[in-house]
Amino acid sequence: MSETRPASATPPLPWLIIISGCLIALLSFGPRSAMGFFQLPMLADTGWDRTTFGLAMAIQNLFWGIGQPIFGAIADKYGSWRVLALSALIYSAGLLMMANADSPVWLHIGGGVLVGLGIASASFGVILAAFARNVAPEQRSLAFGFGTAAGSAGMFVFAPLSQGLIDALGWSDALVWLGIMMLIIPVIAIPLRGNSSSGSQKQTDIEQTIGEALREALGHRSFVLLVSGFFVCGFQVAFITAHFPAYLGDINIPASYAVLSIALIGFFNIIGSLASGVIGQRHSKPVFLSLIYIGRSIAVTAFLLLPQTPTSVVVFAIVMGLLWLSTVPPTNALVAIMFGTRHLGMLGGVVFFSHQVGSFLGVWLGGYLYDVFGSYDPVWWLGVALGLFAAVVHWPIREQAVDRSVMAPAE
Repeated sequence: MSETRPASATPPLPWLIIISGCLIALLSFGPRSAMGFFQLPMLADTGWDRTTFGLAMAIQNLFWGIGQPIFGAIADKYGSWRVLALSALIYSAGLLMMANADSPVWLHIGGGVLVGLGIASASFGVILAAFARNVAPEQRSLAFGFGTAAGSAGMFVFAPLSQGLIDALGWSDALVWLGIMMLIIPVIAIPLRGNSSSGSQKQTDIEQTIGEALREALGHRSFVLLVSGFFVCGFQVAFITAHFPAYLGDINIPASYAVLSIALIGFFNIIGSLASGVIGQRHSKPVFLSLIYIGRSIAVTAFLLLPQTPTSVVVFAIVMGLLWLSTVPPTNALVAIMFGTRHLGMLGGVVFFSHQVGSFLGVWLGGYLYDVFGSYDPVWWLGVALGLFAAVVHWPIREQAVDRSVMAPAE
């Protein structure tokens, strides 16, 4: 008699799928995180101002958010590989258009709209949904941690790579080569073939249209709270990414610490994302998310009120790095718990759209309120208040599947 595995045994992680998704996350997040290196050489050659470049980056964030639920829904229905292959073409076209832009409008279309859509179609909404379809529920948080950490690792790979290409070839040719590199994605993505009807964790309990899934989610209190809270994450991280170097200059911290602080945030973001995946497997995800946002507010408050020195900048960067994208694994895991994996790409994209609206406002308000008040302090304190708001709205979220008993057919 053959020996059968106990029903309670946890299957091994599908490492080929996870490694494939992690490599794609690294590639898709890499050029986006290195955009700042292109700003000064591009503006020096074109004569454009920083507002022109900044608007392109704001548009990029917005279309990244708009595209995620759309591409997530397409991947759910037609398969992740097809969306990822399309992503490579869109992303590459955007970088090539940006490289050859001879007027701001082409920069905004290429570096803004197309690159934003390219990131959206190869980002968390598609990759983590593919993980969820092939990973046991008790392992999802850990798998999501791997995917999130890989996106952070893209900062380390592409920051020196991009700067090296710029130094050797100039900013325009460097963008061309980055665009060519994106064409590798369809090959790497082969293990991610399949849609919501495939995979070891495919849904069999209920059939829903996209409209039905959206109505169910948007009418579910815990999902609405999750969407509201993730807006705050986008606001906080985008403001710091865009304006922290300038803020350090305002308080007379040497410019070298701006580079060091962003590098430290990226490095400790990898550690925080992996740790978040492990913690989310073992403890309440809503409570953990509340603690992350409280931690961010405490860190910012301490940084603003205590003496601001190079040492305090380093400590702040390390703490914020640990808390940076540690919100992503438990957030996506909660969506999977609530609604399953059938429409996870789309519903995860809806949550991330809220994040990107926050990102857009964080970048824009950072500059606008600075021009009004002559200081970044109002935005810092707004971020503290929003962090406390996020902590409050995450606390009552229920970590359980939506009740679909009323939708079940009568016996």
